[in-house]
Amino acid sequence: MVKQNDISPAAGSRHASKRVGRGDGSGRGTYSGRGSKGQKVRAGNRKYRPGFEGGQLPLIKRLPRKRGFTNIFRTEYSLVSIGQLNTFKSGSKVTPDKLKEAGMIKTLAKPIKILADGEIDHPVTVQANKFSASAKAKIEAAGGKVEEVADAAKVK
Repeated sequence: MVKQNDISPAAGSRHASKRVGRGDGSGRGTYSGRGSKGQKVRAGNRKYRPGFEGGQLPLIKRLPRKRGFTNIFRTEYSLVSIGQLNTFKSGSKVTPDKLKEAGMIKTLAKPIKILADGEIDHPVTVQANKFSASAKAKIEAAGGKVEEVADAAKVK
């Protein structure tokens, strides 16, 4: 039968506490592991708030403050430039599904906006949620048509 007074802790699991300030021969004499001089050496004087840098301008005050705001009502568009529309055949109808198949947009969840970056040299009918004014002018100048749709995901 095991008795409580016979049980001892596993070897190496218990350590003797460091006895500091018991003379130079102990290895922890003189300054008792606190270094020399200063606020951190004094007894009972170790309470300074997090981020306090001893009177130096703290890091949090040295950094620039956040500015502006995030507009939670912002509409994020999938952008397609006119130069990309040259891959479609002349006279074809460019729908959001075809743009996704061609890898020009990643998702149909976002509305699509056509931008005037690049040139188009043949007529195409383009369906999208929004067009920049110059993109609309370039498509129509090439003999194509522009169709603004309300929801890109529902257009077939």
